[in-house]
Amino acid sequence: MVKIKTSEEIELMRESALVVSKTLGMLASEIKSGIHTLYLDKLAEEFIREQGAEPGFLGMYDFPNTLNMSPNAQVVHGIPNKVPLKEGDILSVDCGALKNGYYGDHAYTFPIGEIDSETEKLLRVTKESLYIGIREFKIGNRVGDVGYAIQNYCEGHGYGVVRELVGHGLGEKLHESPEMPNYGKRGRGKKFLEGMVVAIEPMINGGTRRIKQLKDGWTILTADGKPSAHFEHNVAIVDGKPELLSTFQYIYEALGVESDEEEEFRRSKMVL
Repeated sequence: MVKIKTSEEIELMRESALVVSKTLGMLASEIKSGIHTLYLDKLAEEFIREQGAEPGFLGMYDFPNTLNMSPNAQVVHGIPNKVPLKEGDILSVDCGALKNGYYGDHAYTFPIGEIDSETEKLLRVTKESLYIGIREFKIGNRVGDVGYAIQNYCEGHGYGVVRELVGHGLGEKLHESPEMPNYGKRGRGKKFLEGMVVAIEPMINGGTRRIKQLKDGWTILTADGKPSAHFEHNVAIVDGKPELLSTFQYIYEALGVESDEEEEFRRSKMVL
């Protein structure tokens, strides 16, 4: 059952989402060649707690860490470790936070230094597909409209759209109804309603859509060893239209990047 949020609840969820956004922004300055992901994980846990929140993933379903850290051919759910990152890697960082009884949960895939042009294109197309999907999250549409838009765009570039892992509703629980696949058919699935809040998160592979799981019970890999990209935002339907609760602007500020990609999904300009 879909849990509709009041305007007050949506504002509380915005606070939770911004804890995650700020955490990813803090990490953006730390992610570089020679750094290991367990170090980044500890930084994130401390930072989240300093903001009056709790790490959303730590201990959930017995997950042992604060962040899902998934480099290169890892799709999602990678466990932080002491293997140093190196030039040319990519790293998906998925972060969750619980504040005021509500979850924030989003992700960004970072390049480590200079990456090859094919991988750079995969990151760009995956992030573009996120906003293409968000644009379809509005009154009058259904779950399949978002999934179709993401699938059509990514497969049009020759990429594999993961089927086994999907986005989801968000609220007092990390995973609520509805599921939000990154594939689908137009006009199918649950109808979108005012006050719905979801996490939309394309997980797109540079080759086959097929995946496999490591024996650790968590880490998901591409079946062909090609890289995978993952971007995620938290979005509410406000006045019939999609509104971002999360932002990548803290990341862009840390990296010195200028972007207006989020402007159409905000009621007013965000003050960093």
